[in-house]
Formats: sequence, structure tokens, C-alpha cells
Amino acid sequence: MEILKVENLTKVYGKGDAKVIALDNVSFSVEKGEFVAIVGASGSGKSTLLHLIGGVDRPTSGKVYIDGKDIYSFDDDKLAIFRRRQVGLIYQFYNLIPILNVEENIALPMNLDNRKVDKKQMDTLVELLGLDKRRNHLPNELSGGQQQRTSIGRALITNPAIILADEPTGNLDSKSSDEIVELLRKSNKDYKQTIVMITHNMEIAKCADRIIELEDGKIVRE
Repeated sequence: MEILKVENLTKVYGKGDAKVIALDNVSFSVEKGEFVAIVGASGSGKSTLLHLIGGVDRPTSGKVYIDGKDIYSFDDDKLAIFRRRQVGLIYQFYNLIPILNVEENIALPMNLDNRKVDKKQMDTLVELLGLDKRRNHLPNELSGGQQQRTSIGRALITNPAIILADEPTGNLDSKSSDEIVELLRKSNKDYKQTIVMITHNMEIAKCADRIIELEDGKIVRE
């Protein structure tokens, strides 16, 4: 079953001599439960692509369908709600709320949506993340790897249609990077979570089911 469909996605910044084509007519699809890595050098368009898939930005032209829904047919308010419920975002720099502890940061998308967090689900997730003894700690009391695991928990708590990971190991040492990659693989294999991850590291990309390579805003290899 197709969970993500990207059709002729194009993003252009500026005009005239300052015109930059960040994405150039990109099309691909992702099956439910698939783990896809998007790789490319800096400036290849991979971050732009991820932001467009997640509805963080809007394209110049083209369409993105998540779970059969054309996300750019929504107005900004509806898109924000859809993104909060159906798209789990994992960033390189964690983006945790400094005054919230681990459990509160994980629960944030549910609280913003006025939905109650199931205690059993939270306990299972915290254990999966290896944060059971850190659930009451603030972000500044955590290692980089623990902060990233918290952000992964925040992405998983809503049971989203898709998780988008933006260089999730880019700010970590090699040991923590390996742990994060293994956690993403476990989420994918054991919980059938669909994941699209961008990375410049080909070794990390090899953990995925499929690799899509971008260059100058175009898919050059798959």
C-alpha cells in the first residue's frame, strides 16, 4: 500500500539572476512500512524535499499525497493539524522544549491536539527509547543521544502515517549515531513505521530498504 506519493515536485527560490531551482520535477513513492533514505551532498535539495513532504513549506509546483490526501489542498490551519497528527518530524538539533521533561516533551504533540496520552503506550515507548530512568529529566540534563531519542519518541507518540528524519545523527558521535539508527530500524521493523530519512552519510543510509540519491534538485539514482 502506497503511503507517500510525490508528483513532479518543484521548488524555486528568487527570480531572474537570483533564481535558484532547489528541486526540479521530483517524483517517487513510498510503500507503507518502508524505510527510505534520501542522500546527497549539501545543496542537493534533500532538506527542501523533506520540508515539502512534511508540509513545512509549500512547493512552486507539484503535489504530495500522504495516506491518499493531497496535503497542499489544505489551508494552513488544516495542514498544521494534519502535520501534527500524521507526520512525525525528527530534526538534527532535537528541538526539545527546555522547560519540559522527557515524558512531557514526548507527549507534546498529543497535548497540543487536546488528546490524552495512553499511559501504557507512554511506558512502552519510554522503555523502547531506553529512557525509563530519564523520564523526569530536562533536556539540559540529557546527553545528545538521549535528547535525540526523546525527539524520536515525540515523533512516534501520535502513531503517524510517516516519520521524516532530517539528518537525525548529524549532531551525534559515532556510538550515539549507531544507537539512533538501530532505534529507527527497530521502529520500522517491529512497529511497521514508515520512515523517510535524509542523510549525507552513505553508511547510515545503507540501513534503509531503499536509497534515493539527489543531485542539483533531481533524482539521479535509486
